[in-house]
Amino acid sequence: MTRTNLAPSPEVPPTVDAALMERLVGALENLTASADRELRTYSPAEAAEYLGKTENWVTEQIQLGSIPYTRIGKTPRLTAGHIRWVLENGEVMPHRYSPRPLAA
Repeated sequence: MTRTNLAPSPEVPPTVDAALMERLVGALENLTASADRELRTYSPAEAAEYLGKTENWVTEQIQLGSIPYTRIGKTPRLTAGHIRWVLENGEVMPHRYSPRPLAA
């Protein structure tokens, strides 16, 4: 055996796939953004935009206790879960025996 056979082989620097790295960074950013949305609270005006209603409607429903909300200090706020609840529970299905619409 010669001395060159005993020497450690030189380290080959790993190649970095730029496209893969970009996809990984994007995926991490999306995870972080979705976690931030779950922790964020929305004002009645911001929630109204998501619900397609007016700020006044959201405020009235909060005062009536018709929709879930939380208070931070004295200010009513809605979480993403509250907004989803309003969207899911506001659905009204037609009655099975409702009259059929007249043909045009």
